[in-house]
Amino acid sequence: MNRKKDRLSKIIEILKKEYPNTKPQLNYSNPFELLIATILSAQCTDERVNIVTKNLFKKYKSPIDYYSVEVIELEKDIFSTGFYKNKARNIQNCCKILVEEYNSQVPIDFDALCNLPGVGRKTASVVIGNAFGIPALAVDTHVKRISNLLDLTKSTNPDKIELDLKKILPENDWINFTHWLIQHGRKVCIARRPQCSICKIAEYCPSRKS
Repeated sequence: MNRKKDRLSKIIEILKKEYPNTKPQLNYSNPFELLIATILSAQCTDERVNIVTKNLFKKYKSPIDYYSVEVIELEKDIFSTGFYKNKARNIQNCCKILVEEYNSQVPIDFDALCNLPGVGRKTASVVIGNAFGIPALAVDTHVKRISNLLDLTKSTNPDKIELDLKKILPENDWINFTHWLIQHGRKVCIARRPQCSICKIAEYCPSRKS
């Protein structure tokens, strides 16, 4: 465990220098918009979500706006993000709860967020960490894949990976660690063609290819 922590600290030191401007790839201006954008990002690229939310956030300003519109209209507005029927239903049910139980505000509580329709641990972590600055670690596909390549976990279960990483990762790095691995996964450690020859953390990666 100590050796793994030491290796991880060296990895973090490098990633901090490589990706100094850490922030979500989703565009938003408040916690509610981040919540909606993250729900839409399931099985969809951030780029596509940003295209959709550019107009969506102009049309729908608050939970009551999403809750009161006909579901078929909301489905049309988010159609290109995929799984639009499930997402529209989840968004409306989520917003209904926000209106009725939270005075149309996004709760600053991890468990309360997890209990909202369409919201799991990943989405709750994204919102609680980036919108409210509360330490949280979101495990997306990049975090899942690269954490395994780095032998920081041996699990493929996102919830277990989250717990494994939190045991060895300093709490003040939880939020940024997600962003570092996402950027690294998109720019260097690409799933089908990892560029190990130019990877700055290759010497600490047991899975590196010569």
